[in-house]
Parts: sequence; structure tokens; C-alpha cells
Amino acid sequence: MIGELLPQTVVAVEAYGEEDADAPLYPEEAALVERAVLKRRREFTAVRCCARRAMSKLGVPPRAVLPGERGAPIWPEGLVGSMTHCAGYCAAALVRAGDLASIGIDAEVHGPLPEGVLSSVALPGEAARIGGLARELPAVHWDRLLFSAKEAVYKAWFPLTGKWLDFLEADIELFADEPDDAGASGGGFRAALLVPGPWVGGRRIDHFTGRWTAAGGFVATAVVVPHA
Repeated sequence: MIGELLPQTVVAVEAYGEEDADAPLYPEEAALVERAVLKRRREFTAVRCCARRAMSKLGVPPRAVLPGERGAPIWPEGLVGSMTHCAGYCAAALVRAGDLASIGIDAEVHGPLPEGVLSSVALPGEAARIGGLARELPAVHWDRLLFSAKEAVYKAWFPLTGKWLDFLEADIELFADEPDDAGASGGGFRAALLVPGPWVGGRRIDHFTGRWTAAGGFVATAVVVPHA
């Protein structure tokens, strides 16, 4: 699912259900979740197994994936990447740093946001636009999709800046493609940054672009930031 949204230079590995949830952890990883609830430990484990499989596919020796500042994963030197997990699904995406400046991925269970959440994550223009999209394609939970896109934007933003990006500091416009023969929906999005953007390839960028899909009970989003 995630792999369909990313360039071929990116290695994406995903797991469904309970796959890899009981795999062994490195000691330093296990110490981080030894007091966590079972659900948290299993998600933590499964997504790191995905990350290590992605490292192997890139020819990089697997290693522990520890959280750094604000919880962002610390990747082996020469790699950039992103991870995501939700109930029943997790994924990791890695690429060589020479191929892309940053990536961000997110997946969510495909259902409506809890009452009251949309107003705290969406700008008025965003809320109006997804209202129109909901009338055109009611099978997609556009509020959840917008939330996921904002998460992917943040995950791509933070490694480039080391700074927090609030939900209301990126204005996202979602676009829909025609549904495929299997009934899956997908499309793209543009995230206009409402604060000064990062410097990438000698220029300050003012927006990110991404892709999204809704299939199999999940929505997934991915942002790719090229070097130039």
C-alpha cells in the first residue's frame, strides 16, 4: 500500500495484523517499552522489524531504531526514512540520503475522526474543501485523510528543520484520481507551508507534495522531498 505512493528508489516494507509483533528486539529497544501496554509493545516491535527488513534490502546491516528528538527515529548514517503504525497495519520506508532529502509516511484506520478533532487540525479553507470532496466521493473519510496527510507532512518536515510544525501551519489541498477497478481510491495533495520552509538544495521550499490511497480499511499518505 505505502510502496505504491513512493518512488522506486524508496524501499517500503509493511506488515498486516499480528505479523512480526512477537519478533525479538535489541536490548536498548526493549528497554524503551518494557513498561508499555501490550498493544504498544507489539506495534513498536512490528514497525521496527519492517525497518530492519528495509535496511537489509538496501544492503545496510540491520540495527536498533531508537527515537531521537521529539520521537523521530534515528536512522543509520546515509539513510533517510519514516515509519508508521496503526491498528492492524505498520510500515517503514527507507531511501539513501543521496536520492531524496526527506520522506514522510502515515497510515490510519479508515474511519471518521472523533468528534471535535477536525476543528483542531484543519484550517477553515481545508474544512470547506474536504466538505466538497465528501459530497463528490462519500466513500472516503476525508477528515481522516487530511489528518494523515498532516502527519506525513510533519514527518517529512522535522528531519529537515528540527522544529515542530503545528497542524495549522500547513494548508493542505487534496486531489482525487478516478477510483480503480478494485474500488480503491487515491490521489495527491499539496501542502503549502505557512511558516518559513526548510532549505533544500540551496533553496527555501514553500510547499510539499504527496500521494494518498484508501484501500483495505486503511488510508495511507506519503510525502517525498527531492534534493532540488
